[in-house]
Amino acid sequence: MLLDNLSWKILKYLQTNARMSSAEIGRQVGISSPAVTERIKKMEDLGIIESYNTMVSPLDVGYQLKAIINLRAFMGKLKPFLEKVKTYDEVVNCYRITGNENIVMEVVLRNQKHLESFIDQLIVYGETKTQIVLSHVVKNNSIQKP
Repeated sequence: MLLDNLSWKILKYLQTNARMSSAEIGRQVGISSPAVTERIKKMEDLGIIESYNTMVSPLDVGYQLKAIINLRAFMGKLKPFLEKVKTYDEVVNCYRITGNENIVMEVVLRNQKHLESFIDQLIVYGETKTQIVLSHVVKNNSIQKP
């Protein structure tokens, strides 16, 4: 489904603040609250809006490290890994990618010992390459109109 300009505006407000009321969005885009609610419901039903999330600061809940881990799966280990990775609480995001590595993960960990233990769990599936994240430079979870 191609979105019209009004739906894109509604999405922009929801991506900025998913808790913004339909009435407030309606005031911003110039339509009634029920019309906003109807458009949002339609976008949810079509799968355009997949979910609403709460962003948590890893540092404030005890995770001192964030890392990017690339995995190059051993022969026959990719499929088992793809099932196992869903069970790791440390994994924030996981992508199957092209290139020399098969997987890239964003993980949060309590400390270096936790990182070492986590890598020990991964190495049965393949070779790992780890980078420690120093800071978050761009934080953009929104998709803009093409």
